[in-house]
Amino acid sequence: MKTILASASPRRQELLKYAVKSFEIIPADIDETLPPDIPAESCAEYLAVQKAKAVSQEYPEAVVIGCDTVVICDGIIFGKPKDSDDARNMLRSLSGETHRVVTGVCLCRGQKLTSFSEVTEVEFYSLSDEEIDSYIQTGEPFDKAGAYGIQGFGSVLVKGIQGDFFNVVGLPIARLVREYKKFIGK
Repeated sequence: MKTILASASPRRQELLKYAVKSFEIIPADIDETLPPDIPAESCAEYLAVQKAKAVSQEYPEAVVIGCDTVVICDGIIFGKPKDSDDARNMLRSLSGETHRVVTGVCLCRGQKLTSFSEVTEVEFYSLSDEEIDSYIQTGEPFDKAGAYGIQGFGSVLVKGIQGDFFNVVGLPIARLVREYKKFIGK
């Protein structure tokens, strides 16, 4: 059975190799505008469903995996930063705080669809402006929700986590393996 990852994320592609022997990469091109009254914890799953459905319309016989990750701190959703100032503001907000990383995942094949969200709590050390600026200069924050990558240079910002490490990277692979097997009937 053909499987498609509806994401261009190299991190998700690398992790999915542990779950699915072969898959194609067809990033979803959708409007990521959220409904006005959607709860913060539901945003990632909502977008994952929209991405999977969009690609599944073109490939109805394939199992399409849509994903989205958001960082939530004090009820504020942090996606990918627009620029250095945005990254700096996000990192200042996360400094010394515990936030939630929510990854939504959707499996879709034709009209069949299932989705879930995985939540991991991440605590940051208190960060100086110098530490934040030094991290921004690595270039790493710009394609990551919350302006950091736990698997890269951003690892030095993290005091601890509670939950799935790979969820913070962008794909809760252990849970996905189980959901995928249920979805395809294995």
